[in-house]
Amino acid sequence: MNLVEKARSLLERLDEAALGGLHGRSMLLTEDWSDSDLDAVCLLAEAFEAMDRARIPMALFPDELNIALFFDSSTRTKSSWAGAAARLGAGSLILDSATTQVSHGETSEETGAMLGMTAHAMGIRHDLILGEGNRFMRDAQKGIEEYLKSMGESRVVPVVNLQCDIDHPTQTLADLCWLQERFPDGLEGKTIAVSWAYSHSYAKPLSVPQGLITLLTRFGMQVRLAHPEGYDLMSECMDAADGFAKSAGGTITLVDNMDEAFRDADIVYPKSWGPYDLMLERVAANREGDAERMSPIETEALERNRAHTDWICDERRMGLTRGGGALYMHCLPADIGAEVSPEVMRQFRLDVAREANKKLYVVMALLAAAKEPRLKSRLTALAPSAF
Repeated sequence: MNLVEKARSLLERLDEAALGGLHGRSMLLTEDWSDSDLDAVCLLAEAFEAMDRARIPMALFPDELNIALFFDSSTRTKSSWAGAAARLGAGSLILDSATTQVSHGETSEETGAMLGMTAHAMGIRHDLILGEGNRFMRDAQKGIEEYLKSMGESRVVPVVNLQCDIDHPTQTLADLCWLQERFPDGLEGKTIAVSWAYSHSYAKPLSVPQGLITLLTRFGMQVRLAHPEGYDLMSECMDAADGFAKSAGGTITLVDNMDEAFRDADIVYPKSWGPYDLMLERVAANREGDAERMSPIETEALERNRAHTDWICDERRMGLTRGGGALYMHCLPADIGAEVSPEVMRQFRLDVAREANKKLYVVMALLAAAKEPRLKSRLTALAPSAF
């Protein structure tokens, strides 16, 4: 099957009614969406990837503007947002928090309304402060909707969570798409080790492991979560993962030993995150406006990490996995020599690049499904010669 035939086959599989049910929807947490919603997004992302590789036009939204607001650094997510906009025919504007008026007291609702005046879609990354990021996104969404209602506008401006304190939906959906490609017979019963790993760079957010355990348990996977004492995840995410696992016939198992997590695993996802108590101290310092306290918290977190430098994904641990051939995954950038050995990263460098590339098509899928109620028909009409 050539690229055009593959794209045609995937487009034919799209369910117009299922996609229509996503019209007007924002993606703030994967938990907010049903299994069938997520299946529709993943199939649409796969179709977009096939169409892109076949050079089939997808400019659904010319003369529109997609704005992304980042309160934290990013490479892959920024480029995925811009790349998605370009392929869909829209322009892209990426703002850092320093260019906004939030530090001058503008509320999240006001920020949403101001940006929503000109935006046709909005992405937000706000991931470092527990209890703040997802709430900011929901308030910004409220500000957009109230502004549009006051103007009598029917314009749809979906908000996409580009990483918050709870979840990283575009990343974990990209991970899911990559897993579905690598395991075409299904994920049910497959074992994935989601493990803490040592980092010397900074106290990373909790959102990636939290997003993984609350998403992958929904697909019947056997999820092992491993971390040293003191590196707990949010209790509501653990409870959600447990509920999803029970409903889908999978499991969520907590261990405090990286070797135990890796043993006979089909997939490993070693990723650092910050100590939970210190992440909560960030909350207090942020609430009090104590910027000077942030640096000592970061230093203390890295000192805490140094007690666990042996938590590294290396060749020995990969040898513990099922047949020594587990798939290595990471959201990138990985701390090479800390989270993962140079040898393991060298072996999987193309795999993690392909994993990362899935995010581009996930963003496209979320935006297109939210904005176009007759998406399958529109895509077919864009390229009649191919279809």
